[in-house]
Parts: sequence; C-alpha cells; structure tokens
Amino acid sequence: MKIKAILSGLTAATVLAVPALAEYPERAIELTIPAGAGGGTDTSARKLAILLEEKLGASIAILNVGGGGGSVGASQFMQAKPDGYSLFATWNSPLTTVPQVQNVAYSLESFTPIASTSETAYTLCVKADFPASTGEEFLAELEANPGKYTYGNDGIGGTMQLAAERIFQSKGIEAIAIPFGGAGETLQNFLGGHVDVYGGSISTVLPYVENGEAKCPLVTSAANVPALPDASGLEALGLGDKETLLWRAILGPKDLDPSIVAKLADTIEEAVNDPSYVEFLATKGEVPNVVKGEDLGARLRAEYDALAEVSKNLGL
Repeated sequence: MKIKAILSGLTAATVLAVPALAEYPERAIELTIPAGAGGGTDTSARKLAILLEEKLGASIAILNVGGGGGSVGASQFMQAKPDGYSLFATWNSPLTTVPQVQNVAYSLESFTPIASTSETAYTLCVKADFPASTGEEFLAELEANPGKYTYGNDGIGGTMQLAAERIFQSKGIEAIAIPFGGAGETLQNFLGGHVDVYGGSISTVLPYVENGEAKCPLVTSAANVPALPDASGLEALGLGDKETLLWRAILGPKDLDPSIVAKLADTIEEAVNDPSYVEFLATKGEVPNVVKGEDLGARLRAEYDALAEVSKNLGL
C-alpha cells in the first residue's frame, strides 16, 4: 500500500512537472513585405499588423525587401522556416504576374496560402471629351479603331497591362500599351496628353474624375465599383470571367503547420473585419476580402494560369 501511494505520488508529481505545451505564438513574428516603405501594400500591412498584434498577443516586426516587382522579397522569404514566426504580406502581382515576364526562384508551391485581406479594381479612364462614356461605347470605339489609341500602364507585363489585355483580346481590340513606373507616372502622362487612356488604380485618378477632367468608362472587376458609379463592371458587358483585381494576402513558407494556418487565417479575418480597418481600406478605394487556405491557393492558381495565357498571346 505504501509503495502504491509512493508511486501514485511520483506519477502525480511527474505530471505536474511536465510543462504545458506553449500556445502559438509565444514570441515575436517577422512580417516580410516585398516592397519599400510607404506604398500601398506596406501601409495596408502595417495597419493590419497593429490589429494582429492585439489579437495574437505577440509583437510583429516589419521587414521591407523591395525590388524586382516584389520578386526579391518573395525569393528571400521562401527560405524562411515554416514555424509560424515568418509571414509574408504581399499583393498578387509578385506571385501571378511577375513570373510571367521574369525568371524567378520561386513558384506558387513555394508558399503556404493563409488568407487574403483586401481587393480593389483597376480602371481605364479617358479625358472628358473622349467620344465614349460607357464601358460598351469605350470598347466599341477601341475596336473600331485598331492601333489608334494608347493606354498607359504600370510596366511591360505588369498587372494593369495584363488586366487590360484580358479584356481587349476577348474583343479583338488592338490598343498600344505604353509602360510607366506606376500609377502616379501613368496619371501625369495621361493628364499631359501623352497617352489617350489612363490604366491604373482608382484612388490615383479619382480626384480628376471628381473635378470633371477625366471619366472612367470601365473597371476591371466583374461588379461595379461604388467609387466610380458611371464605370461599367465586366459582368454587365458579358466579360465577368475576365476580371483582374489588385488584391493583397498573407502567406507563410512552404509546409507551414495546418493548425497554425487555421489560427492565423481566423485571426486575419477578424482583424480585416475590424471597423477601423474597414474604414482605413475605404480611404484607399479598397474593400475587405478574406479567402482562406486552400481556397486562396486555388485563386492564385486560377489567376496565374489566366495571366499566363494573356502573356503568351502578347509574346512576353
């Protein structure tokens, strides 16, 4: 009896001596952003990181690694350990567009999809005196005048060019793509009369739409966009399957533990739907959009394959 009591006591003591498994996260997380400080992805990720710190109970350190349209940061991040303490905040272009025109060290399989966060359409805009105002009229004008019109975009093989060409190729439209260094540079050349059509983000051109200097007949989303009530969404034109959006997401390294993915995805969804973040996105012309795990992976693959076909047709 005494031996049993002693053994029982030892067993209990042994159980008490075994520390409980630490709950993730138990230390700081590093968030890599494949762009310089101050850009759209950077500001969105930093705002989201503040909310994630509160909800996860862990600090988040930001690491900006710009260059190569996001490919430098993506290539560096793919070497990270899949322990949940290295995350990647990106927009879709480094994953679905850049690999079409650059040799990169990574593929979609180099990452673990966790959750997307927000999205916005691109837009195609013209001067107030352009002989078309609706999306249908705009496409008809371009189709009737092959090679006449030029459109500015964010670079050869960039997301804006491929978004426009998905639409143009489906209608047999021949327009001349003029590459610039981003939406701001595209806008200045559009306002200066160096290109006929502005192709870029909504927020950049919106002030000139509001003052009547420009009008935007078309957006690259399937649905209409509240910020541009006169612009046609692609669904209304029978082109809903040609949708291309600018969207952002959080990814992990390859082989990240599914339980960590699930916890992060749920926490990201909670943070994205926080009223302060929704309000922040609205100032950028973006809306919350959370797609998790395998569904996010499917979205990446579908977009990659669609843009690969467009790139092939352009000879890029």
